[in-house]
Amino acid sequence: MNYLEVLCGREENLPIYAEIVKCLEDINQFPQLIEPIYREAITLNETLLEKLRFGLLRLQLHSEIHRNSDMEEAQKMRFVSEMIERTIFGGLFIERESYVSE
Repeated sequence: MNYLEVLCGREENLPIYAEIVKCLEDINQFPQLIEPIYREAITLNETLLEKLRFGLLRLQLHSEIHRNSDMEEAQKMRFVSEMIERTIFGGLFIERESYVSE
C-alpha cells in the first residue's frame, strides 16, 4: 500500500506525511508519534493545515472504498486518520454517518 500516494492525492507531499506513513506502516508506533505529529501540525500555516486535513480525508475515503477488500487495513487507516484529525482539528471534517449508509 502506498500510503503517501493516498495522502498526497494530486497535491504536494507535506513533510508531516512521513510521520503519518510511519504510523500506518507500524500501528504500534502511533501512540509515540501522535504528539510529534500534533506539534508539527500546529506550526503549519492555514493553507498547509487545510492540505493536511484533506490528506487525512483522502485516507478515510480510501479506507471506506476498499473496506471490503482488506477490512483490517481499512480499519487501521481510518483509525489513524480520524485520531490525528480529531487531535489536531478537534473533530472530523466529515462525520462517518454523513456519507456511509447503515
